[in-house]
Amino acid sequence: MVNNSRQPYSGTQKKIESLLRFGIVIMLLLIANVLARDYFFRIDLTEDKRYTITDATKNLLRELDDVVYVEVYLEGEVPGGFKRLQRSIRETLEEFRNIAGPKVQFSFIDPAEAASPEARNEFYQRLAAKGLQPTNIIDTEGGRKTEKIVVPGAVISYGGEEQGVMLLGGNKAASPEEKLNQSVEGIEYALASTIQALAREQQFRVGWLTGHGELDSVRVSSVQEAIAEKYILEEVFLPAAQNLDRYDALIMAKPTQPFSEQAKYKLDQYLLNGGRGLFFVDQVLVNMDSAGGEGTLGIPLNLNLNDFFFNYGIRLNQNLVQDLSSGAYPVVVGNIGTEPQIQMMPWPFFPVLNNYGPHVIVRNLDATYGQFMSTIDTVKSEGISKVPLILTSEYARTFNAPVRVSINDLRRDLNPKQYTEGPLPVGFLLEGRFPSLYQNRFLPEGVPNEGFLEEGEARLITVADGDFIANELNFRTGEPYPLGFAPFTQQTFANQEFVMNSLAYLTNEEGLILARNKEVSIRPLDPVQSEEEKLFWQVVNLAGPVVLVILLGLVFNYVRKRRYTHFKSYL
Repeated sequence: MVNNSRQPYSGTQKKIESLLRFGIVIMLLLIANVLARDYFFRIDLTEDKRYTITDATKNLLRELDDVVYVEVYLEGEVPGGFKRLQRSIRETLEEFRNIAGPKVQFSFIDPAEAASPEARNEFYQRLAAKGLQPTNIIDTEGGRKTEKIVVPGAVISYGGEEQGVMLLGGNKAASPEEKLNQSVEGIEYALASTIQALAREQQFRVGWLTGHGELDSVRVSSVQEAIAEKYILEEVFLPAAQNLDRYDALIMAKPTQPFSEQAKYKLDQYLLNGGRGLFFVDQVLVNMDSAGGEGTLGIPLNLNLNDFFFNYGIRLNQNLVQDLSSGAYPVVVGNIGTEPQIQMMPWPFFPVLNNYGPHVIVRNLDATYGQFMSTIDTVKSEGISKVPLILTSEYARTFNAPVRVSINDLRRDLNPKQYTEGPLPVGFLLEGRFPSLYQNRFLPEGVPNEGFLEEGEARLITVADGDFIANELNFRTGEPYPLGFAPFTQQTFANQEFVMNSLAYLTNEEGLILARNKEVSIRPLDPVQSEEEKLFWQVVNLAGPVVLVILLGLVFNYVRKRRYTHFKSYL
């Protein structure tokens, strides 16, 4: 007779089985830890991939030779929206440290914790000298207004050098919430590009073209200083240049003299050989010193470059733009006794540009400033992509040269009904396979025939305003202002940021500049509903975890009782 009844486990067998299971779990945990140490990975499950670091930034951080120290001065009790910026900065730096390990060290410092008001003010002055401007924030929370000075920036140190970086950016025309969101989107690029500048990684060579009446050195000193911090900047006298291919990009800053065919040939062959160009070109010449009284004439400027640009797919028009979105100019409106009365009046010939195309170069860019700009049209050209980067507002119009320019016109009331031609493109990015200007033509006299390229891959950014890249001067001291600073209105525009973004894209289009493409969605709460339901959700958040633990304990106890009751039935 066969006994099919199950033999119960002895106490010793059950203890051995439990120990084996425990040992297996411990072994699996050890193996998992070893694998996690050697094969670290994280999964970003957010819809907008806000915690995903670009490959270019990862490569930069992995190749660091020294330790990067980041001191962030957005700490302590900060107003509502800035808490999100503060948290995003911390999360980004934690991602940096996960990639670079101990080579990225960071700390958060509250400048308000200084021992005395005098020490605090001195600290703020030291930060301002590093480019970190304190910001006075007035916030309303719970029906009460609070005011606090915050410093939304950081100082990054590497290899014995340090540099300040403002982390509050974005477009000033946006709402405060949108501006903070744009700042969050730009954190990775702001931090990584500063680290790259200090580490001198991938230092490209930029040539500054001269020889055709370009802007003098004092008018471009601001942007040249900024470029020299991140690139190797060299002056290139184009008429005598022999080898342009050594430069990763060339900059043309407001030429006023015609280009010879030989000079155009050099530029043409440089671009077709994989070159990159950033050209700021005037099509109409205006002398502001003669704009008083009856005024002056803006006359067409012949640079002998029309066929050059036309061949690449654009036409720079010989006209001037007027835009109701404009800067201001001081005008004498009367006298009190012997004292002239000066008033700032809108000057439509100086457009304020806050309308940009869909490209990483101008994403979240603040307003830029132009002076006597011309429009750009596109022409048919196979294989060339044309992206409008900068456009006027919709309230704009044009005047074909010659154009009368008179400061006295500022006294007249502006009629919006006359400004209906916009938006008008004034800056373009061209990229693709370019044909040579000298394809199926005789080459210019004196140039070598060997090595001639009939077509090639190139990138070219053109802005139809030579003064876009020129800084103003302090009339009293003769010292240059930063590029983009308008002394009459005391505003600072983003011209220099546009130049630096353009160079970053031209020299390394697959590099850190792609971090500017990051887009973080805003999901605001309904303020009325959140105030009404605040108590309910506070109770849920406080009591919910406690109730959940109790329920889990009861379930665990019930399952345990059932299991061991069933075990005893075999005894």
